[in-house]
Amino acid sequence: MANFDLIVIGSGPGGYVAAIKASQLGYKTAVVERAELGGICLNWGCIPTKSLIKSAQVYRYMQHSADYGVVCENYKANFEAIIARSRNVAETMSKGIQFLFKKNNIEVLHGHGKVLPGNIVEVQSETDTKQYTADHIILATGARSRILPNLPQDGKKIIGYREALTLPKQPESMIVVGSGAIGSELAFFYNSIGTKVTLIELLPQILPLEDEESSKLVDRAFRKQGMKVMTESSVESVDTTGEKCIAHVKDKRGNMIDIEADIVLSAVGVQTNIENLGLEETNIATERGKVVVDDFYRTNIKGVYAIGDIVHGPALAHVASKEAIICVEKIAGKNPQPINYGNIPGCTYTTPEVASVGLSEKKCIEAGYEIKIGKFPFTASGKATAAGNRDGMVKVIFDAKTDKMLGCHMVGDNVTEMIAEAVVARQMGLTAHDILSAVHPHPTMSEGMMEAVEVAVEQAIHL
Repeated sequence: MANFDLIVIGSGPGGYVAAIKASQLGYKTAVVERAELGGICLNWGCIPTKSLIKSAQVYRYMQHSADYGVVCENYKANFEAIIARSRNVAETMSKGIQFLFKKNNIEVLHGHGKVLPGNIVEVQSETDTKQYTADHIILATGARSRILPNLPQDGKKIIGYREALTLPKQPESMIVVGSGAIGSELAFFYNSIGTKVTLIELLPQILPLEDEESSKLVDRAFRKQGMKVMTESSVESVDTTGEKCIAHVKDKRGNMIDIEADIVLSAVGVQTNIENLGLEETNIATERGKVVVDDFYRTNIKGVYAIGDIVHGPALAHVASKEAIICVEKIAGKNPQPINYGNIPGCTYTTPEVASVGLSEKKCIEAGYEIKIGKFPFTASGKATAAGNRDGMVKVIFDAKTDKMLGCHMVGDNVTEMIAEAVVARQMGLTAHDILSAVHPHPTMSEGMMEAVEVAVEQAIHL
């Protein structure tokens, strides 16, 4: 008889959700975790970075308080206190997972988990090694900071995102290599509290996965905030022998220039945690560094499943959580609907925020669609004007033949809270006129969606 009905290796937003769902469906469940419950997202990613960004936004408000008729003097950014608050927020969320596991009678097996032939999970802790059996094993081991040969991370001068969250003191200057969500968010944070930041991106635009117009708006905002932004540029090597780092950078004209900084943050993506997981011993199929699965996350080995960053698809917490639910429901004999990976929202929590779903304008044209575009700038928004930040816009793209939304791209305050309307509209196949038939509240940032759709169908009132 198996020790457990289901064992999950990894307790991030994929793993812990899978475990809770399995327990709710009546499975005797265990989770293997070698570090903190909640994985990278809760402890070293999504949650603590949002805490840092909130502190930066409060500081920026204080800098501009006179614009709101409020006199604020003798304020400063206490870097150590900001970091401490971030760690406390992460710890609070991790304790929340502990509570949920206890509530759902989920056993935690502390140590490094490895799957072995015969539906066996080996758990190696600091003191011993034990083996457990399970009818079903879900691999949810996530990813870590990707290390480039020319940017070897030493944890002190060349660092990854994890060290960026716990630096002992605020650096005077920093080079951030890579302008995806992680790089842009950390660049924004450090720049906002007074660190001199240079953001370097290999591709022609920062936030390369976003619509070109969105990226340009954020680029402009970053430069206005005092950040140096270099696109089509690459860090060839970094000299760390001196007191400061000297980055040898090839700029967009092909010139080699040296940039000096206290810290170089490498934010060039992530790589999967699939080493020493037992994939070779069990003959679990992989492809390009990821585990191969079907629409319900079954591997080629019966009883073994994989979800989250270690399978193909966007490496996002909300994707991993949804994959977890679908995987477990399928195990339980239910009939879940597979994820539509073309309708996954992406969010970046800089100021201004960025949120999007679906195709960019460029991708729509490349795919051969005849499109209608509607754009509503927040310069025309009463709520944005009253709030004091009119940067950004809502941009919607519709198929001219079907009136269905192909993509939605937002830049501005709180747009990460607004994108869900576009996700639901696309999921349900709503047309532009369906969206307009719903009354949007005023004054809000969210009415920008309605305004942009009105532009797309040539019914604009406020532009």
